[in-house]
Amino acid sequence: MDDEIESILYIAREVSVYKIPPMKANEGHRANEWGDLSQPLWKGRLRIMERSSGVNIVFEDSQTGELFASAAYDPKKPCVDAVLDSSRYFVVRVEDGGRKAYIGMGFAERSESFDFNVALQDYTKRWKAAQNPASSESDPVTQGESPHIPPGPKKDYSLKDGQTFSISIPGRSKPSSTSQLLNSSSSTSTSSGIPLLPPPPKRG
Repeated sequence: MDDEIESILYIAREVSVYKIPPMKANEGHRANEWGDLSQPLWKGRLRIMERSSGVNIVFEDSQTGELFASAAYDPKKPCVDAVLDSSRYFVVRVEDGGRKAYIGMGFAERSESFDFNVALQDYTKRWKAAQNPASSESDPVTQGESPHIPPGPKKDYSLKDGQTFSISIPGRSKPSSTSQLLNSSSSTSTSSGIPLLPPPPKRG
């Protein structure tokens, strides 16, 4: 009897799967090269499942739960790649009996693809912390700091003798929330000079 605990890290009730052409040398994948995006190869549910043995990205029938494909997620060699021309489409490397194949995947909403990314990033952070607990406390990735921002010199903000400080009056200014900054950054990176692709069709 298999008593291994299984956790659901993420679930999307419907994603679209596409057959994709081979990637050109030294170039990334582009969803606009997959043909008619309104005619996917398959539609169904996607779940990210975590067990003690690891994490799997599972594609299954929304009604019956029948398995369509699965991909083992390894943080050292991720099986998911973002396309170059949209934030809602990805390429996933799936395996079956030792055989590997690459499929295209699309979300109907940008918020779903964002949550999908966050789930994988959160797992990767936990995995790295478990691999090296001693360094996880100072690792900017596990501490929520951006690893892309170089650390600057430490500054002393304590008050010196004779110094005073002023207090801002509430209501004069309202700083942007983290979510607003993330949304602004996401929309900027996906819209600058790149045409927006239509979302995968929703099942009628």
